[in-house]
Amino acid sequence: MTLRTAARRLGALVAVLLTTGGVLVAGAASAQAHDELVGTDPADGSTVAVAPDHVTLTFGEPAQELGTEIVVTAADGTRVSVGRPSLADDTVTQALADSRPDGRYTVKWRVTSADGHPVSGTFTFTAVGAAAVVPDTATARPTAATALPTATSTPTADPKAWGDGDNHVRPALIGFLLLVVAVGVGLATWLVSRRNEQ
Repeated sequence: MTLRTAARRLGALVAVLLTTGGVLVAGAASAQAHDELVGTDPADGSTVAVAPDHVTLTFGEPAQELGTEIVVTAADGTRVSVGRPSLADDTVTQALADSRPDGRYTVKWRVTSADGHPVSGTFTFTAVGAAAVVPDTATARPTAATALPTATSTPTADPKAWGDGDNHVRPALIGFLLLVVAVGVGLATWLVSRRNEQ
């Protein structure tokens, strides 16, 4: 086998390694594209006249029913969420109990993304009672109850789930780059030794 033929074959091997590594890294990165909460009803931090009979969470993409859970508690710690959440397209709806006192409500949610990765978060809203909401007809200013939804809580990735953050992508990428460098050094050393022998 000539020097030129050997160099061509080793070059092809390096090209295959680069292509394979790129596919693996791209696949690992896409697997971490977890679902994202984009809105809630009631909105996070909002004030409403009367606690609604359900809460709704809207996500960037549809969620999976398995592992999805929403727990809503009143100001005294009483759990007011009843039954299982209802999933429809990119929304998840949780029904609340018939008895819903005024006060601050805390909504803790956990949703399984389409890629199987769970994300979770918390948001709150406050029910002040219908009598406490006095519309200002003179200035027609919108009240907090009718204001547009504010920014929602930021979902947090479950640290026990696969692919959290970059913990899996970076080691794979570094290992692959080291392999390519090792192959390149070996190729260069072999070519120099072959040339010296001739």
